Amino acid sequence: MVNPLFRRAPVCAALLLAVATAHAQSYPDRPIQMIAQQPPGSGSDAMTRSWSECASRELGQPIVVQNRPGANGVLAVNQLKGQPADGYTLMTVGMSQMTITPYVYRQAPYDPAKDFADAGVIATSPLVLTVPTALGVTKLDDLATVGKAQAGGLDFGSPGNGSPAHLLTTALMERIGVPATHVPFVGESAGVTALIGDQIQAMTLVLGTAVPHVKSGKLTALALFGQERSTLLPDVPTLAEALSAAADLSRPSWIAVVAKAGTSPAILERVAAATRACNGDEAYRARMQNMNLTLVDAKAGDAQVWSQRDTKVWQPLIERLGLVAE
Repeated sequence: MVNPLFRRAPVCAALLLAVATAHAQSYPDRPIQMIAQQPPGSGSDAMTRSWSECASRELGQPIVVQNRPGANGVLAVNQLKGQPADGYTLMTVGMSQMTITPYVYRQAPYDPAKDFADAGVIATSPLVLTVPTALGVTKLDDLATVGKAQAGGLDFGSPGNGSPAHLLTTALMERIGVPATHVPFVGESAGVTALIGDQIQAMTLVLGTAVPHVKSGKLTALALFGQERSTLLPDVPTLAEALSAAADLSRPSWIAVVAKAGTSPAILERVAAATRACNGDEAYRARMQNMNLTLVDAKAGDAQVWSQRDTKVWQPLIERLGLVAE
């Protein structure tokens, strides 16, 4: 005799699927919270707010940005993990949070593959190595000379431990043979202030953050972590041009929208569709391009694919450079 519970199982599964589908179809029916993992004024914050403003129109509900900086995104991730997996709390994450931060700790604070459900990559941007103009350095070779001549080498900044700027600059200093001390800041803005004030001697910045300060003469750009030169800084060589031995470090930064793991795939695709619609919005496209961002045709799940690809490069580098903290 067949247990009645087994007969009910398909019915229960069908009911649950119907409820989930109905929920996804009505999404969103109330405001959405967007967690920004960097402080106001940072490049990441500007991207998050531009996306949120446009996506709110596409989704028909307000998207309220809440900044939760600290520990290079770990505090923001913890906040996301504490919310329901219903799509009403989203977060912007970068290449750093997906492919670097979890691996600079002996005990990973989170698992990108298990803790996030992603709604796709929204944009990419190159990074650029900068120094204070007052340092008198105009080429990467000059920086190497200055660093080797100074007792203790160079002090360089980043938006936090495990950020792309931290990893890339550490690796680059190793390639040019300069001893260097990492000085983490809470976000780019604080680091830029210290850099302009000559409290540190180098910092790798998102291009959109660097350009105004380079054009004003406060900072000098030495090398672009990209495959080709930027039209915004056409005289700045790519890293491969400045130092062929470091060509493998030329990887762009990227940013994606994620939700808590377990969020309905239909909701994730709804958010991704909003991104794709925004890419066709002239004002949104102009704002993102002004930050030197290249828009991406977002598809739910793509950030996990990109994460796996980049992790294969960064994780061995983290271990080789001894950047794993207790």
